Amino acid sequence: MRKPKDIVMKRAYEAAAPEDGYRVLVDRLWPRGRSKDTLKLDEWAKSLAPSEAARKAYCHDPALWGDFRKAYRHELAQAEQQAGMQALLQAAAGRRLTLVYASRDGEHSNAEVLFEVLRDQLKRA
Repeated sequence: MRKPKDIVMKRAYEAAAPEDGYRVLVDRLWPRGRSKDTLKLDEWAKSLAPSEAARKAYCHDPALWGDFRKAYRHELAQAEQQAGMQALLQAAAGRRLTLVYASRDGEHSNAEVLFEVLRDQLKRA
């Protein structure tokens, strides 16, 4: 399998740049106040975002981060999400893969969990 050069995270409110490579929005909801033109996305991977139930239970409360992280990792372990992640890695082959997210707190966002899981998959490939 060809793989991306690397994987990074970038907030949707930061300007897109050529070095971003393959840009993928990884949130279920579209970022407020951002247009398709300004985001310059290659893909919107809604299917890889946390479920509505997980997202609402977490509600960006850092005290609930551990529970959210565990629940979301469980969702990403399902066959459909595994296939989606493999397709994403293939689509970004040879380029940087940039996970675009809207949260103000990148360290406690679904993008961080997805980043960890994708990074682990690349190490095993």
